[in-house]
Amino acid sequence: MANEEIMLTNSVPVGRLGVIPLESCKELGGKVNSYLVKWRNDREAAHLDSITLAAYRSDSYIVDTAIPRFGSGEAKGTILQSVRGLDVYLIVDVTNYSLTYKMAGQINHMSPDDHYSDLKRIIAAIEGKAKRITVIMPFLYESRQHKRSSRESLDCAIALQELINMGVDNIITFDAHDPRVQNAIPLNGFETVQPAYQFIKNILKNVKDLQIDNDHLMIISPDEGGTGRAVYMAGVLGVDMGMFYKRRDYSKIVDGRNPIVAHEFLGSSVEGKDVIIVDDMISSGESMIDVARELKKRKANRIFAVCTFGLFTNGLASFDKAVEEGILYKVVTTNLVYQTPELLSRDYYISCDMSKYIAYIIDTLNHDASISELLNPYERIQKIITKYKNGEY
Repeated sequence: MANEEIMLTNSVPVGRLGVIPLESCKELGGKVNSYLVKWRNDREAAHLDSITLAAYRSDSYIVDTAIPRFGSGEAKGTILQSVRGLDVYLIVDVTNYSLTYKMAGQINHMSPDDHYSDLKRIIAAIEGKAKRITVIMPFLYESRQHKRSSRESLDCAIALQELINMGVDNIITFDAHDPRVQNAIPLNGFETVQPAYQFIKNILKNVKDLQIDNDHLMIISPDEGGTGRAVYMAGVLGVDMGMFYKRRDYSKIVDGRNPIVAHEFLGSSVEGKDVIIVDDMISSGESMIDVARELKKRKANRIFAVCTFGLFTNGLASFDKAVEEGILYKVVTTNLVYQTPELLSRDYYISCDMSKYIAYIIDTLNHDASISELLNPYERIQKIITKYKNGEY
């Protein structure tokens, strides 16, 4: 039995567990709930008394909620069952644009602002009755507006402070664009989780001829901001890393930013090597494909585009073309944000399911245990690499 499982078996939960996946995360929340139900029904918990054990095991931990809207577009959050004394975990995907609502007879797609407002509505409906509230927001709201470069709003910092002021105890996000934004709430819980283990696990599961050594594999950061991410992955795999930096034209501004003139490469030769480009998100994908083209010019072999959040704001046409031209080999992202049916149908796409990992985090926190082992997947990565090299995976 794993050490963390022994710890959970011998500890008493903070409170009865309640999971609230908002409409944007219904599918992901359902998977998380299934894992929690199975684990707790199978777990030996002889130290719990009969009353505590009855509350510990359940057919479902999901708390029913509703967010009806009026014809004007206004809405309200409603809790459809008691949450008194519950240890509540809210899960929300602020980027899920597939959801719509009617306003003045017109169909509107939900924006990040709409999802964030719905999150606050449910927190307000809890009315402070829950024992503890944890928000799991995989894509951190307004995380791309995390610093001030002129007279600008600091949206992410404001949102974090607003949630804490509403009674949220902990905020968990994945691969925050800039983790330093947690300085806005220095006295409260904030964790940014890296999905490095899930990336490596799913790549090895789908690609059987990868050679994990310095002569055949290299990790690339597409910009200077993501070097920490690339350094970690290169370190656990035991291979070299390189990086690109974006040379910009600071004499003009296009769409709110200085346009990129060129991608300059720093690192050893990539000739003949498989390359993993790792980043936090694919938005339009232009930058990722530009970097892949530059690597192909330097005679790289297969190129994997690996990102936590696959937003694909401009559709998949450019990626289809890049794969067809042999520029990209595989595209790897997680299911932490909305995935279109078109994306899931692509042969070159690898989806990393994060529901089990989120369930582990919720289960551990509910027992008031440390999640430090979950946040550092080094040993798990080494085990899976050993199995892969021995032909057991």
